[in-house]
Amino acid sequence: MPVKPPRLCACGHRVAASIRCPCERKADQARKARFDRTRPNSSQRGYTGTWDKARTAFLAKHPRCRRCGNPATVVDHVTPHKGDTALFWDKSNWQSLCTPCHSGAKQSEERRNPRGYP
Repeated sequence: MPVKPPRLCACGHRVAASIRCPCERKADQARKARFDRTRPNSSQRGYTGTWDKARTAFLAKHPRCRRCGNPATVVDHVTPHKGDTALFWDKSNWQSLCTPCHSGAKQSEERRNPRGYP
């Protein structure tokens, strides 16, 4: 079975191909912290007590992940609402997902296609 050779990080350290160098992890943490300082909090983005009630009711009607069939824990917006309240509350734009599907595959898709269109 072929194995990728180690790579050289920008800092000069030799690291395995699939591993992040400590300097890269530190830079990732700093970048995420800068982003979090500019991002509105969850209430400002619309995730209030009203959302919690609607989310619970939706998960009761749609208890399985739309992608893999495992128990769903997240109500995801198919098209990211980006602050649009009409799109935020449009139930036809909601889907039930399990946490791994939401945090993994869905987030990767959104990064590849930032406008949020399939």
